[in-house]
Amino acid sequence: MPVVSIIVPCYNEQDTITLLLDAIYNQSYCRSELEVVISDGLSTDSTRARILEVKQSHQDLSIRIVDNKKRTIPSGLNIAIEAAGGEFVVRLDAHSIPYPDYVAQCVLALKQDRGDNMGGVWEIKPGASHWIARGIAAAAAHPIAVGDARYRLGGEAQAVDTVPFGAYRKELIQRVGAYDEKLITNEDYELNVRIRQAGGRIWFDPAIRSVYFSRPTLRRLFSQYWRYGFWKGRMIRRYPSTLRWRQLLPPAFILGLLGLGILALWYPAFWWLILAVITVYLVILIAAGAIMATNKRDGLLALGLPLAISFMHFSWGAAFLWSFLKKPVER
Repeated sequence: MPVVSIIVPCYNEQDTITLLLDAIYNQSYCRSELEVVISDGLSTDSTRARILEVKQSHQDLSIRIVDNKKRTIPSGLNIAIEAAGGEFVVRLDAHSIPYPDYVAQCVLALKQDRGDNMGGVWEIKPGASHWIARGIAAAAAHPIAVGDARYRLGGEAQAVDTVPFGAYRKELIQRVGAYDEKLITNEDYELNVRIRQAGGRIWFDPAIRSVYFSRPTLRRLFSQYWRYGFWKGRMIRRYPSTLRWRQLLPPAFILGLLGLGILALWYPAFWWLILAVITVYLVILIAAGAIMATNKRDGLLALGLPLAISFMHFSWGAAFLWSFLKKPVER
């Protein structure tokens, strides 16, 4: 029987799934006590073929594929957990590469009862080699873009609101309930809310490390953060006490610009205020880009970072507001 079940929801991940499985194979944790359960949303590319290739060439690692017919992340996670046979569950993403001691560090933290759900640091790498992708990766780990998220910025071990992926005892899911399949995104944060409400603790440990590949284009970045913002709004309707001040900044900024624009239709002087606000915003982003470009010795980050951050702010903020205009979810 496996001690640790690594669960991976995926859909059309042919470019990265082999990298993930190779990293799992090279874990320092005893391979005979591991199993990998991949919940595939009926991929239409060569994802399944690549998984089977790895399974054939790495026969000393248990790899199983289960069908996720609903094709959503929370449904995929629930199906994988149901199929998992291990005492410990370690969730990973098909866009990630865990450090060799990732599983060992997760299990150690759980055995030492540091918390109920464990996670660590994302080392965010570009999803492609061009300058836009490098700018997106830099933005995804910049405090102007992501606030005080420990798993993106690093820091000392501590209790936090949420962690990436998550590692926990399987009985935790039986105790607090499965992932909420009505939330297409933010399902991990919502689970962590319920864990905390049940008296549990979410623990950030910088010794738990993984590489995460960011989106390679601005279009895909916009789509990602639109989804994040929309479903964060839906979750906030259900758990208003979980709202953080930093999460209000993008939608408040957009609302402020819209309000000033309406006032400017009757009072033209407000156009100057709009111009001033946008100028201050651009100066902050340009300064951040210049500093990052200097520190990384990559001149194109001076443009790529401000572009990526602005896309993240406006897509997330607009989607957050839009989620409150759509049909409300049940409480």
